[in-house]
Amino acid sequence: QVQLVESGGGLVQPGGSLRLSCAASGFTFSAYVMSWYRQIPGKERELVAFISGGGLTAIYTDSVKGRFTISRDNTKNMVYLQMNSLKPEDTAVYYCNVRRIGDNSWGQGTQVTVSY
Repeated sequence: QVQLVESGGGLVQPGGSLRLSCAASGFTFSAYVMSWYRQIPGKERELVAFISGGGLTAIYTDSVKGRFTISRDNTKNMVYLQMNSLKPEDTAVYYCNVRRIGDNSWGQGTQVTVSY
């Protein structure tokens, strides 16, 4: 049974940094692309970044390029999202995701609030 557990969210001032973590279990972690999404109330969930199974390829949505870095540790079944130079518009619930044939799994989400 796939389980994804996010952590690391919180309140941070504009310009600050946070590191989100996602602990994965229940599947062959290194075989799958892992993604981070975010969602603002009333809006659709938005893809933020994803990383290949081996960790060599990472893709970002334009609004976070140069500020966010996705990484993974396949020895620990962990995926991370380092978020720097945070802006108020980054405020959202952030979700970890893995998509497999016949299954699309999400964590419970972690709230990130960027505000003074």
